Amino acid sequence: MGQTGWVSRVRRWVWALAVVAAVCCLGTVLVFAPGYLSPDSLDQLRQARGTTPLTDWHPPVLSLVWRALIAVTGSFASMAVLQSLVLWGALWVLAWCVWELTASRAGSLAVLGLGLLPWVLTFAGVVWKDVHAAFALLAAVAVAFVGLRLRGGRPRPAVRWGLLWLGVLFLAYAVLVRKNAFLAAIPVFVLLVLALWLGPGRRTWVRCTAALAAAVLVPAAAISLFARPLQTHQEAQIALDDLVHVLTVDELRSADVPTGLRDRLVAAARECDRAGALSDAYWACYERPADGLRGDSDDLTSLWLREMGGHVPRYVQYRLVLFASLLFETGYQYKAGITRNDLGITVAHPRLEDMLGTYVEGMAEDVPWLFRGWFWLAVALLLAIRPGKGLFSMPVRALGVSSAAYILGYLPIMPATDFRYVYWPAIAGSLGLLLLWLGRGETPPPPTSPGATAGRTVPVHRPTDAEGRSPAS
Repeated sequence: MGQTGWVSRVRRWVWALAVVAAVCCLGTVLVFAPGYLSPDSLDQLRQARGTTPLTDWHPPVLSLVWRALIAVTGSFASMAVLQSLVLWGALWVLAWCVWELTASRAGSLAVLGLGLLPWVLTFAGVVWKDVHAAFALLAAVAVAFVGLRLRGGRPRPAVRWGLLWLGVLFLAYAVLVRKNAFLAAIPVFVLLVLALWLGPGRRTWVRCTAALAAAVLVPAAAISLFARPLQTHQEAQIALDDLVHVLTVDELRSADVPTGLRDRLVAAARECDRAGALSDAYWACYERPADGLRGDSDDLTSLWLREMGGHVPRYVQYRLVLFASLLFETGYQYKAGITRNDLGITVAHPRLEDMLGTYVEGMAEDVPWLFRGWFWLAVALLLAIRPGKGLFSMPVRALGVSSAAYILGYLPIMPATDFRYVYWPAIAGSLGLLLLWLGRGETPPPPTSPGATAGRTVPVHRPTDAEGRSPAS
């Protein structure tokens, strides 16, 4: 078989992967239709529809994107469809790149299979900022893989910068929709730049970093200036948690804050202790004023700054205990259906919902460590420290560092022990382990000569036929 026949076979398999990805995407949309919605999701939907004011309690960018989708499609279900498209589109691009770099049909199919793993599929159609951040990071990794695939063909500068901006936009959205995703985005950004440029110089790094900063800061400023979300001071929740769990009741009773706040803190500390609520005091134990945290936020922050310095051992112990619960008592592995609401929204296919719940919750019961934070932190550290020396060592390490940074970043700010807080590490860890296996023993392609055609892909290997012969032979 000649070169033309070999190229034809490559393209046919790429299209076959596209068909598989499309079927999986359609199945995901149907199972989750019209999108699983928690109370947080419903709150953001109301903001997207304009029935309640836009606030910054949850990242307003999600509600604004949802509002745009509703305006274009006329359906709020379009958000869940978009999530599925991003997930399966990113996995298809990754599968395509793995196929061209390794010539492994099984390996490329395995990449698509990641989307069907219970710890990945569980939240795929839930409209959550954690899901949006995870899928945006995955899409940025897919863009980096396109850069790796094009390396041998010396892509034109316009192609490189176009891919850089596409990847940066995904990273920026991940940060805008989940602030602490910034820690996970940095290693992916480094991977993106190194994938697009062999040995980037200082000037390239400065320009790429400026692009990332602009992609984050400009939309953030535009949202603040034009959308004007109501400031809720949601970050004061962290200070509230620390104060009612680190300080004693007597210390809170003598705190130098307004009387009303002091009484609420004392009552919250007692109620949290009675209920055994280790975190999320704002919702579990706190008598919330009509204006939420807006009136209390400055006093809470000031009190936190004054008191935590004198209670360092107790503060560290509290945060370590809470973090340990995320690692070893990770809960909420599955979000069932749609929370009861006054909008008349219900699950479109209850039997498919039951099937998904049986699949995910059954696996969580049979193999619980796959839904535990400690397992994915261990995987992340393994990938970061021992990425191997094969073809995918660089992306494997980036995925490991990104995952570890994301999990460890919750140490000072973690509000609960939900599995969604390790959702990105679970996706990245699964992909990293697969790439580590597929890339073993393979080496990256050597740079092409200066006369090579710009933008042309040069695969590392050519597929072999059933008898093991090269197609060109």
